[in-house]
Amino acid sequence: MTDANQSARKSNPFQPISVAVLDDLRAVVGENSLFTDTDILREHGHDETEDLLFVPQAVAEPADTAQVSALMRICNKHLIPVTVRGAGSGLAGGALPVYGGLVISMKRFDKILKIDRRNFQVTVEPGVITEILQNTLREEGLFYPPDPASRGWSFIGGNVSTNAGGPKAVKYGVVKDHVLNLEVVLPSGEVIWTGSNTLKNSTGYNFTQLIVGSEGTLGVVTKIVLKLQPHPTQNLILLAPFRSAESACAAVAAIFEAGVTPSGLEFMERNAIDWAVRYVGETPVPINEDDEAHLLIEVDGFHLESLMADCETITRVLERFDTGEIFFADDETTKTSLWKLRRNVAHAVKRNSVYKEEDTVVPRGELPALLKKVKEVGARYGFESVCYGHAGDGNLHVNILRGNLNEQTWNEEVTKGIREIFTFVKSVGGTISGEHGIGLVQRQYLDIVFTPTEIELMRSIKRVFDPNGILNPGKIV
Repeated sequence: MTDANQSARKSNPFQPISVAVLDDLRAVVGENSLFTDTDILREHGHDETEDLLFVPQAVAEPADTAQVSALMRICNKHLIPVTVRGAGSGLAGGALPVYGGLVISMKRFDKILKIDRRNFQVTVEPGVITEILQNTLREEGLFYPPDPASRGWSFIGGNVSTNAGGPKAVKYGVVKDHVLNLEVVLPSGEVIWTGSNTLKNSTGYNFTQLIVGSEGTLGVVTKIVLKLQPHPTQNLILLAPFRSAESACAAVAAIFEAGVTPSGLEFMERNAIDWAVRYVGETPVPINEDDEAHLLIEVDGFHLESLMADCETITRVLERFDTGEIFFADDETTKTSLWKLRRNVAHAVKRNSVYKEEDTVVPRGELPALLKKVKEVGARYGFESVCYGHAGDGNLHVNILRGNLNEQTWNEEVTKGIREIFTFVKSVGGTISGEHGIGLVQRQYLDIVFTPTEIELMRSIKRVFDPNGILNPGKIV
């Protein structure tokens, strides 16, 4: 890994953690929950973003809101930067301690506090793993839909921080559509609730939605109230191969035009699915040589007859495009295998090369043009890309592979290509991040999508919440 601390800290406006302050922090969380060991510090200095590393001075693992509040008061008083960390699954460097200081790990906030079946709500701490929450709720017949590819290890708090989505966002929405209320510790140490546990709330400014997606720059989330719904009892899956990747993208909008809203509609380029097959070690269906891309399409609900009718409609739509034989999965083993392939694409790409993952999102009808633009830009700037993503949302993950590119090309020429792609995305009504956030690595491109006035408004909000700028500095604005 590359240690990027030195260049970042040349303009460090914060104070280091002194021995006396370290003692104060230790007094809050206990001897066994404050760490300064080199291995632990390095572990908390990176995530899944490229090969970046920013080493903090200390890591604290508080057990409750009161301890988080006390830590924030100490750091705010002494101008010590604080970065809140979940499971380290981020892809935009949003939880990297760029200025060192203290990392607050939320791993001990791992409790599902209350499942309210009567009101279809759950109150949960931010350190609960997303999939564990979903599985626990499913046993109660309840459903929390957002399901990022990292759901097996990402924390629900991190999902809130980045407004995560996942495959089911196409039908059910992203995290913001399910958050009712948040307990938040401000940089001053004060504790607030952002809203109410009601489905409707037009009382004042919407602090809840401001915190969702703010990437830990405004406050520390310590409790989360989510709205739920009954868990669908039936689902069916189609895997459709296409001889043209652009045809696969074009088919997406046509499915919706036919009146069907899938619960998942995922796009995978040929090399993405090939790498995933090698990574997983198996595939439930053969991949033909002339298949350039695949759509993984899921429908869900409570009545099998209705879902079968949806599949028939989707099949008729797909037959208008350049498809191969469409595979129908109706048994749990096969459905699980297909989703396993899709969810492991990112891991497969990472195993093959260092990469930059750009989280582009456009109106879904613009997907074919976006894919064409990505390949055209890559050809001019000399980089290869692997594309996949949530096609139903118009959300295309563009993975730019480093391969054998030298340092200058990787950090300068590729960056120019990314800027061209993002400029195109903006021109067709899209934006530069659909679910990964801005964090550290996308910050340099904000001028493409926001005017100076809009950026200054965001800076002003940051100053109101965090006057000393200690909370997750160096991110977003």
